[in-house]
Amino acid sequence: MELTHIPLDQLKVSPLNMRYARKAPDTSDILPSIRARGVQQPLLVRQNGKGYEIVAGRRRFFSLKTIAKEGGEIGPVPCAVMVEGDDAAAIEASLIENVARLDPDEVSRWETFARLVKEGRTVDDIAATFGVTEIMVKRALALGSLLPAIREAYRAEQIDAQTVRQLTLASETQQAEWFKLFQNPEERAPRGWQLKRWLFGGEISTEAALFPLDAYEGRIVTDLFDETGYLDDLEQFWTLQNGAIAAKRDALIEAGWCDVVVLDVGERFLTWDHVKTTKKGGGRVVIEVRENGEVTIHEGFITSKEHQRRLRKAADGGDEKARATDRPELTNPAQNYIELHRHAAVRHALLSHADTALRLMVAHAIGGSALWQTKPDPQATRKDETAESITKAKAQTAFAEDRKAILKLLGLPGHGHSVVRSNGDDYRVVELFAALLKFSDEDVMRVLAFVMSETLEAGTGVVEALGAYLKVDMRDYWQPDDAFFDLLRDKAAVNAILRHIGGKAVADANVTATTKVQKKIIRDFISGDGRKKAEGWLPRYMEFPFKSYTKGGGGRLSDNTARIKSFVS
Repeated sequence: MELTHIPLDQLKVSPLNMRYARKAPDTSDILPSIRARGVQQPLLVRQNGKGYEIVAGRRRFFSLKTIAKEGGEIGPVPCAVMVEGDDAAAIEASLIENVARLDPDEVSRWETFARLVKEGRTVDDIAATFGVTEIMVKRALALGSLLPAIREAYRAEQIDAQTVRQLTLASETQQAEWFKLFQNPEERAPRGWQLKRWLFGGEISTEAALFPLDAYEGRIVTDLFDETGYLDDLEQFWTLQNGAIAAKRDALIEAGWCDVVVLDVGERFLTWDHVKTTKKGGGRVVIEVRENGEVTIHEGFITSKEHQRRLRKAADGGDEKARATDRPELTNPAQNYIELHRHAAVRHALLSHADTALRLMVAHAIGGSALWQTKPDPQATRKDETAESITKAKAQTAFAEDRKAILKLLGLPGHGHSVVRSNGDDYRVVELFAALLKFSDEDVMRVLAFVMSETLEAGTGVVEALGAYLKVDMRDYWQPDDAFFDLLRDKAAVNAILRHIGGKAVADANVTATTKVQKKIIRDFISGDGRKKAEGWLPRYMEFPFKSYTKGGGGRLSDNTARIKSFVS
């Protein structure tokens, strides 16, 4: 059984449903509850063609259709999807039993879930225990961001579910302001979609500014009845606010925090998905920026997943106080992309240094390696984009041409994908040996250099050391392409790259912009599209030795560089 959410228009009643009939059922007893609270018990369904048919939950389904006809907003419906061989009766009985264990109102449910989270239970653990979907657990936990007074009003059914869901997105200041309107009989507090517009309508208060108001050159709108002013130039506000946020970030790092994360504007910091951690214990700082300009700084947190990883590491005898920067700035696919391009460039550069290749081959013969079985590096990747990028790379193309020449020299078929063909055939070895006996020293060294290059293992310290020794300049082999930018995911690293190519002022002015926007600005500097073209610019990821942009480091690339530091210094 799989718990998921399915759009209403993809559901229909199964003919096997015991209450299947053309006449719509009476839903008067459950309709008010579903209208107020939504569906709390998942429908039991199974896949049928492009949609799903309902095995159990017909009245809940018709209640939702009634609400939709009334103009109500219906989101995807929680469903338990049966797989072949499932016993429908057993599953339905289990769902009824589990849901019956839950408290009837969402606030009590939040109290239960929050207590379990504090005890170390994860969202998926809770969902599995009670037979509900993960999104239902997350929605309940979101009530924890509400002021206690608002939660109690919701429990007493004085506030509707749609309004409460909007309030979970509001800051404490906004919630307090809204509740003041709610309690005043002479005022009308906005609800539903009107509340959403009230929360995110675009007004920027002077109280939200982190910067001195003297620096703001626009107009500040005030009236005689309210001491709070509003800034009318949003573009200027965000330029100044971003600069102040960047300065605050730098100050926190200077104060000794190992990592400071600036969220995208409007992205929420979920306290229930984080664990409080000290600065010494590797906690990081998260800067939350609201649509109305408000900034909240959350000091000393790590994610629940990181906390669980640390507990497992401590149980295995590792360091329980692993730093928050254990998470590298480069994802595994990004590391793979960079490693392959560096590897391609270094091994091609090796072709011009046969004496070095000879000595390297001797070192391989003595020390061994994962590839010292005379087989070529497979240049493996799970990303199609990386495979396409490395296939089109200048170094890869040049290497392929040299391969054809070596195959011709050895008298081997030119269509072979590699020169090294370790298949255990001793006759082939004798045949190659006889051919090599007739070669000049120059040709033997040429073949030797190619064999060493073809068996050079990607993603190792050997590539890093060799690239530094040969002074490989990646500008001769590589230019930033779509695959490179697509694999950059760490926002702090992207902002640091923007600072590297465009300067501190540009990076600070865009510190709250999304990674997509910041990567677009970096591309503009590379192409000269609306920005001063950065001629000959090369990201530190492609320099020899390798360099990262944040304390998170580049994962394996940083580890490999650290191991061969004494060699390249």
